[in-house]
Amino acid sequence: MTLEGYIFVYQDVRGKWMSEGTFDDIRPTNLKNGKKEIDESTDTYDLLEWLSKNLQNYNGKAGMYGISYPGFYSTVSLVKTHPSLKAVSPQAPVTNWYMGDDFHHNGVLFTGDAFKFMSSFGIPRPKPITPDQAPKTFQYPSKDVYQFYMNAGTAKDLKDTYFGGSVKFWNDAFAHPHYDQFWKDREILPHLTDVKPAVMVVGGFFDAEDAYGTFETYKAIEKQNPKNNSILVAGPWFHGGWVRGDGSSFGDIQFDQKTSVTYQEKFELPFFNYYLKGKGDFKAAEANIFITGSNQWKAFEKWPPQDVENKKLYLQPQGKLGFEKVGRTDSWDEYVSDPNKPVPYQGGVMESRTREYMIDDQRFASSRPDVMVYQTEPLTEDMTIVGPITNFLKVSTSGTDADYVVKLIDVYPANSPSFNNKVMDGYQMLVRGEIMAAKYRNGFEKAEPMQPDFVTAVNYSMPDVAHTFKKGHRIMIQIQNTWFPIAERNPQQFFESYEATASDYRKATHRIFHDQNNSSYIEFSVLK
Repeated sequence: MTLEGYIFVYQDVRGKWMSEGTFDDIRPTNLKNGKKEIDESTDTYDLLEWLSKNLQNYNGKAGMYGISYPGFYSTVSLVKTHPSLKAVSPQAPVTNWYMGDDFHHNGVLFTGDAFKFMSSFGIPRPKPITPDQAPKTFQYPSKDVYQFYMNAGTAKDLKDTYFGGSVKFWNDAFAHPHYDQFWKDREILPHLTDVKPAVMVVGGFFDAEDAYGTFETYKAIEKQNPKNNSILVAGPWFHGGWVRGDGSSFGDIQFDQKTSVTYQEKFELPFFNYYLKGKGDFKAAEANIFITGSNQWKAFEKWPPQDVENKKLYLQPQGKLGFEKVGRTDSWDEYVSDPNKPVPYQGGVMESRTREYMIDDQRFASSRPDVMVYQTEPLTEDMTIVGPITNFLKVSTSGTDADYVVKLIDVYPANSPSFNNKVMDGYQMLVRGEIMAAKYRNGFEKAEPMQPDFVTAVNYSMPDVAHTFKKGHRIMIQIQNTWFPIAERNPQQFFESYEATASDYRKATHRIFHDQNNSSYIEFSVLK
């Protein structure tokens, strides 16, 4: 874009780096329009107004884009938009730090990401500073991040030992464990009701930070602005992967083409050229999706696609998975979950949380007694799953609270081609995983205990996917109660998890039901 002659303007958000004022994480959007009331959208408006009067060689048409937190600021620019803003691209935008981005997923604290990020970003800044003066990100004292968090103790211990009350947002999260007004005030999506610029939302299916924000931002804009020019581009990328490398592979998985180069040449540059310079003829589809497994770009008139067939995949006895409900009664699998021996999110010893865990081989978990494993027979034909996945679990626990992790996995057959000297025979590729706090099964505003040894429905959705399970592969589901240390451990007793101490963690016996009256299954859409 530099070669196209664009003028780039960078502005530090209020209260960060060299900008004056007080910073507020995902600052609430203020729609009262009072002269003294400010937010990130009014700051954007003021900047564009200043540029329109002071910038030389400016044609009066502005665009905006950003990845992650800057993606959020791109989204915010769509509220109370300046007339000169013609094209906006929120990319992996931070959207909701309680429901699915960065800080929490479905009410569960994402300890590792939240702690590491806030160890530098959350440190108070008494006066404007340059980037080289910024606090350094916390460096783990050992080569084993799993053991570091085990030794560190609980989320409360981390707060007290390492932050000492100095990180405002960490304190706020502890003070607001439920989805109360603090979090609702920070919802940006309801404000996207009068979007005027053209919008291109961009994100990766394997984004560990903000996959949720990508798809929810696009869907909200589409639903609330049906006549607006808004499109979606989603590929096989980690967080920001579409501008970091060529996108031909990720971890152990190859994509047979340079997906990031395709994005830059066919989508990003043409999008801004068309809307800001009147150059070219930008005719991208409504949804431009790279489907992994089959490794091909597909154009759709809508996302999620409409030409689909809804499927239910049922858990069955003896670790089986099928499209028919089990006919028998009183069928379940029983196991013990111990939060003092949590299931790791990744195999081996890791120095830090890797990007690749989003697609990593899950065989390290499938052999554990506290992970329930179900898989289909080898598929007789390709099956492409698109859009969100909804989990319908029937469970019980001997405790009064629990978290549930569901993982959708692609099991490779024997004689699969090796990649980068990696033997792929039997590889268990994570396609999507997500956690849910059972205490919020009836709503995130109020926590409710589980009744011990009583069959309970725990239903929740996982972020969108676009993946082809090839002929000869198997579909696997793994279910577990811990996912450490990315997710905070549940003490398996009903009280505020943030207040848990080491002595509060309890073993619990869990059952996953799969019979005629209490079926557990996942529901998804398959391309016709």
